[in-house]
Amino acid sequence: MRRFRTLGEIWPAEAGRALCLALLLCLGAAPAFADDGPASFAPLVKKVLPAVVSIAVTEPVSTSEALDALPPALRGTPFEKQFRDQLRRRPEKATDAGAGFIIDASGIIVTNNHVVGMARDIEVSLADGTSLAAKVIGADELTDIAVLKVTPAHPLPAVTWGDSGAAEVGDWVIAAGNPFGLANSITAGIISARGRDIETGPFDDFLQIDAPVNPGNSGGPIFNMRGRVIGINTAIVSPSGGSVGIAFAIPSSEARGVVNELLAHGHIDRGWLGVGLEDLPENGQASGVAVTQVIHQGPAAQSGVRTGDVILSVNGQPVYNTQGLIRAVAAIPPGQRARLTLFRDGRAMQIVVVVGHRPPARAD
Repeated sequence: MRRFRTLGEIWPAEAGRALCLALLLCLGAAPAFADDGPASFAPLVKKVLPAVVSIAVTEPVSTSEALDALPPALRGTPFEKQFRDQLRRRPEKATDAGAGFIIDASGIIVTNNHVVGMARDIEVSLADGTSLAAKVIGADELTDIAVLKVTPAHPLPAVTWGDSGAAEVGDWVIAAGNPFGLANSITAGIISARGRDIETGPFDDFLQIDAPVNPGNSGGPIFNMRGRVIGINTAIVSPSGGSVGIAFAIPSSEARGVVNELLAHGHIDRGWLGVGLEDLPENGQASGVAVTQVIHQGPAAQSGVRTGDVILSVNGQPVYNTQGLIRAVAAIPPGQRARLTLFRDGRAMQIVVVVGHRPPARAD
């Protein structure tokens, strides 16, 4: 059965080592173009690879996981209790979690939130073999983006953002990362599709690529042929756990703004209405999203929005589906007013809502 999965979800560390023989197309080639495509990616790789990092994390483990580590020889002996007590005092595990890329020479690194979200300690390995402790300075679960900071002894090589909006289906790209713990790996392919919604959240708008991407590539960059970052690896389709040539990247048009907000504030403040939503059946209606639930004492409830209303527009901009409505409201700073145009009892009307703060893990 096909399943969309984040790259970290499908690769436990202990299984990853056993899979190290999974071959990855490590092309050493860049934009010297022949008639049928690039002759070599090597110049491009030399330019960008120094700014790509590998990320290892130490995570807490559950008590049950810790007790599973009890050696059989100690079971039923006087040493069993001592061993169990030691595990409970220091339950942790180390994992080659993923990859990232340096966007500022002072040591600012971008990766996926799912790579570092549960980490107690984070270690970043640079392309030259240097290892540095890192800390999270900001993370956003909804877009799966995190920003790290290391303190280097000297300025680090950095890469710049590119324009994912200018990328077209069929364009060459290269992906960099740490697949199966194989640091500094490069793969190449093309953009297969744009604007993919794989139903991981309301902000899905992924680039689909066919460059081989595997567990450990999470948080690694997607480069265009100018050596600029146009995407961040985040998920794959994988019946087997390895690459089948369908991978998804957060486009730079979205990631860049999130990263800037995280650098400034450490978190993202998004607007929230406090309603349940449902797309209307395709019946020729130009726009509108049905309200299926109004959360008690939420912003919408306090402004008079009712179950059964159809929201037609936000601040004069039509909304066509739940994702569009959620995005429109999320873009409004909490505390500001939003003008909703509703359809109720056979007529259109307007209601002004004071937008609230979006709680964690909300989808509406």
